Amino acid sequence: MNGIHNGFFEVLNPYNRKVSKVPATPDKVHTVVFWSKNFGPFLSGNYGERLMEMGYHVYFSFTVNSDNPKLEPNVPPLTDRLGQLEALCRRYNPACIDWRFDPVCFYEEENGKTHDNLTDFSLIAETASQIGIHRCITSFLDLYKKVQNRVRRKPDISFMDPSPDRKSEIILDMAGTLRKKGIRLYLCCETELLDFLPPGSGVKQSACIPNHRLKELFGGDISLERDKGQRVKSGCGCRVSVDIGSYPLHPCYHNCLFCYANPTAKSPTLSDRK
Repeated sequence: MNGIHNGFFEVLNPYNRKVSKVPATPDKVHTVVFWSKNFGPFLSGNYGERLMEMGYHVYFSFTVNSDNPKLEPNVPPLTDRLGQLEALCRRYNPACIDWRFDPVCFYEEENGKTHDNLTDFSLIAETASQIGIHRCITSFLDLYKKVQNRVRRKPDISFMDPSPDRKSEIILDMAGTLRKKGIRLYLCCETELLDFLPPGSGVKQSACIPNHRLKELFGGDISLERDKGQRVKSGCGCRVSVDIGSYPLHPCYHNCLFCYANPTAKSPTLSDRK
């Protein structure tokens, strides 16, 4: 909000350390896309309403996975997150909200038992359907090097990579569950899996920054060019945007085991929470 009031954001490139100035006035910004696992602070601060009053459009990508403290130790309980999803739909157009169930994870514990994080998928889908959500985006866990290093420090758990046949079976089951509830399933950066699915599955490629959709919702001028900085070859359908997030300035305290970013190791203090 400080950046909005200043009229620009200073964004540090994490690779070359160069700082760029990103204009943030309503005439320069088509839509602000918020992406989170916890919209509690956003809702309690009425930030969406404040932005809309200033002339901004808002769009939401809300990751709601099953309750699983082994994988996502610091996210709010599922009941709280579903309440947040309902609050977003009540305050804003549900068409402006994408539900992400991401990533789908399979893992083995030291006792040899295998598990996944699909336990609450049907429950979440039922709630999402009742409040007007029509899009669900998913993908399977990518074992980036930083993820592998993090898991090595937890000898009681190891991630598994299902076969293409098993992944296809899971996606078809998820799509079938969602279809009954009026929700379509989209895959994020899963080109090979999309090609593996049978014709007529109804599963589509995802654009998590969906400029075509933003134009349909809000009108105005917006680039429909693909974002070449993303994983286009892997199936990323995102259009051009500017990410104003920062690992050092905006640390994440969820500490998800599978996180591809850089979660902080410390716990938040009161000042951090503010």
